[in-house]
Amino acid sequence: LRLKQAPNISRDVVKQLLPKAPPLQQLLDQYDVLGDDSKDGALEEDDEHATTETIMTMATEPDPIVQVDRKPKCCFFSFSPKIQANRIVRAQLWVHLRPAEEATTVFLQISRLMPVTDGGRHIRIRSLKIDVNAGVTSWQSIDVKQVLTVWLRQPETNWGIEINAYDA
Repeated sequence: LRLKQAPNISRDVVKQLLPKAPPLQQLLDQYDVLGDDSKDGALEEDDEHATTETIMTMATEPDPIVQVDRKPKCCFFSFSPKIQANRIVRAQLWVHLRPAEEATTVFLQISRLMPVTDGGRHIRIRSLKIDVNAGVTSWQSIDVKQVLTVWLRQPETNWGIEINAYDA
């Protein structure tokens, strides 16, 4: 999002604005408790030290070179050069599925975008078959560690991805 500082937003406002995205909800739950804790007790000292970081990236519109008639409109992810490919433990793409009027099967296709000048072929990354209940919204987590690792090692191949969902 490239904000100069973290937004100051209350949990109630977040609940109103955002769908209940599992990774966001997990962070809110984790840090909300710490923010409300009035104890100033010291943390236990441990012998093992490691620094972990959770990075969440929101998609933006891809470069026009991968679009035909301004489509697809999503999804390009930009990454800091500080992120090292060999240090990635997990990379997940969270896709929100809107509620269907009746129970159905949704086919989710994720493809890597390529410049139209290179033949315009998109390379399929993953296809999923998901059973959806009527009136129920859901979040699907897709493992994209391999794709992210390639993008970090070869940034020139990161043109974004296209996500398509079709119901039966």
